[in-house]
Amino acid sequence: MNNNPLHGITLADILEKLVAEYGFETLGEKINIRCFTHNPTIKSSLTFLRKTPWAREKVEQLYLKTF
Repeated sequence: MNNNPLHGITLADILEKLVAEYGFETLGEKINIRCFTHNPTIKSSLTFLRKTPWAREKVEQLYLKTF
């Protein structure tokens, strides 16, 4: 019924898998946002992404392309 491939996957899960796959440095090259390029942490990145729909969209798209 639900066509959303991200259904049931939290933003934290998405971010943790991407960081495990690429590391913050490569993630910052793929998606150039400050939360990945300047003192990145999972916690600070999640805070930013939850408040910033366009950035979250980019992270979700990269996740779908990668996995």
